[in-house]
Amino acid sequence: MNKAFTRESDSQDDDDDEVGLPAVPAGARNYMTPQGYARLRAEFMTLLDDERPKIVEIVSWAAKNGDRSENGDYLYGKKRLREIDRRLRFLTKRLDIAEVADPSAHFGSDQIFFGATVTYANARGEERTITIKGIDESNSLAGEVSWVSPIARVLLKAREGDELQLLTPGGVEQIEVVEVRYPAPKAAGAA
Repeated sequence: MNKAFTRESDSQDDDDDEVGLPAVPAGARNYMTPQGYARLRAEFMTLLDDERPKIVEIVSWAAKNGDRSENGDYLYGKKRLREIDRRLRFLTKRLDIAEVADPSAHFGSDQIFFGATVTYANARGEERTITIKGIDESNSLAGEVSWVSPIARVLLKAREGDELQLLTPGGVEQIEVVEVRYPAPKAAGAA
């Protein structure tokens, strides 16, 4: 069938279908650290102010070159514009419901809240250290977990020395909170 007679979906229902990012629980705020918020905001502004205008200019130039059906610059540009617009809609939604929580507010506390770096040990004595971060900023390869992850939900509100039960695919596992740390507050006037 000729591409001119096919219609691409204009549905915006799949905006949250970003690869690898879980949905924010219904009715919940999108908790994130100040650094995570700044990173998402910077990505939004780069896409909006830099990348999108460049692609629009390329598509406009390519459209003036005649036959669009075999014009690679035009076809790729239109595809890239759709990707950018989808990402901008996604970032807008996530930033609108963002709740910036500064973990340094709990500096010195032994209770686990958002932003804590927690070391825990299992029954075999194996220790693991994780940092509880926002859904959009956690990186499991760096030892960061989302606040909605099963381990974070078990650890939240616990204190150093508490023994907890973590439900794993292999069954219930006993874990003990060994250490809780928070970043030190920035000095007033520090950038």
